[in-house]
Amino acid sequence: MSKLIEVKDLKKQYENGEVVTKILHGLTFDIEKGEFVSIMGPSGSGKSTLMHILGFLDTLSEGTFFFEGRDVSKLSDDELADMRSNKIGFVFQAFNLLNRSTTLENVMLPLLYTKISKKDRIKKATDLLNQVGLGHRLDYSPSKLSGGEKQRVAIARALVNDPEVIFADEPTGNLDSKSGLQVMKLLQDLNREKVHSIILVTHEKYTAEHAERIITLKDGLIESDRAVTKRQIADENNTLIK
Repeated sequence: MSKLIEVKDLKKQYENGEVVTKILHGLTFDIEKGEFVSIMGPSGSGKSTLMHILGFLDTLSEGTFFFEGRDVSKLSDDELADMRSNKIGFVFQAFNLLNRSTTLENVMLPLLYTKISKKDRIKKATDLLNQVGLGHRLDYSPSKLSGGEKQRVAIARALVNDPEVIFADEPTGNLDSKSGLQVMKLLQDLNREKVHSIILVTHEKYTAEHAERIITLKDGLIESDRAVTKRQIADENNTLIK
């Protein structure tokens, strides 16, 4: 596999007048294309800040960050926006769906600013909703969906631009255990062919162990970076095997 992300001595701080708040204190790690990696840590560890930087939603203060061999610090705002639109898919704990739009419209949303025809946008979104088991919910509004269904819609939306990497930020945080397992199984299935890299951000060890590797943060530093030896795998019946 080739390198997707290369980070060296990454630091992040926020300045408010004379007040400087240091969040990340020099992180160094690589992520290969096709990897399923969890970034784990308690609240305040810096994991969300790191995700925002890796997903082009924020910038680093010091250090280097290469994405597919490109130095992100040298990209213009337009280039960053293009990378964010075409290389990254996001899945958030709160789903972030538009309540006044249908399931199909929510998944189509990232395609509105592309050159893809409306007919092809509809087909692509429909195919993805079928892939996540929601082909029978195309015309439903989010208010009529369960939490697990909303998250599957969010995953379909994250996939619609064929991203290199999907960032899943606490994707099971608002779900019951059965729905959470369905979402984790879907993420594992998506990663199985190594077409999509998955970066899962979570504070839960159990959820993190669905990945192949865990980077643990504490107080803005990498506490450990290890392969998962007893990986959690959700089976077809939403039970767990190790």
